[in-house]
Amino acid sequence: MTADAAVLPVKSEEAFLRDEAHALRAGVHELLGRLLAREPDAQTLELLRGIGDVDAADGPLAMGWELLRTAARKADPARLRHEYTALFVGVGRGELVPFGSWYLTGFLMEKPLAELRGDLARLGIEREGGVAESEDHAAALSEAMALIIRAGEEIPFEVQRRFFEAHLASWLGRFYEDLQAAASADFYRAVGFFGASFMDVERQLLGIDDRASG
Repeated sequence: MTADAAVLPVKSEEAFLRDEAHALRAGVHELLGRLLAREPDAQTLELLRGIGDVDAADGPLAMGWELLRTAARKADPARLRHEYTALFVGVGRGELVPFGSWYLTGFLMEKPLAELRGDLARLGIEREGGVAESEDHAAALSEAMALIIRAGEEIPFEVQRRFFEAHLASWLGRFYEDLQAAASADFYRAVGFFGASFMDVERQLLGIDDRASG
């Protein structure tokens, strides 16, 4: 079987590795979005349980993968539903409020959400039908970031960097730290550690000063 070079352009090794790294980044954002949108289903738990051996000495992100795998192997679906509800839903509200406007202003549906909606519209990203949460929910932002990364050259890297700095780095790291410390967290304590570690990696890759983020 052959491939036409016009259809499948030959890339340098550097370009190939760069694309592979971005695909992995998008995949992690998608995973975090899935875990924050709802409690993990059987398929997601099986995916996490199948994570290969990781040397935690390789750094916080590697340790985060290991913690996710261990948490998934111990997880009970019924308890996960209760944990997710206690953390993010509750009666009136959960222990945590996973919205950017809340973290940045102390209120929901404030200026940060309006600014986010403007940026999403300029990027051609629309809210899915049937989704109750606003676009500044942690899950929705993770999913939006994955779409932006997967857009490749259609969305310049500098635009990607500005979007991350304005709408994720400004608060999501604090949210993941709060998730690790939440009284209701068990499985999600590992999610918090992994998410915080990944945020640090993203800031480094995108060249964002920690002092400029929340």
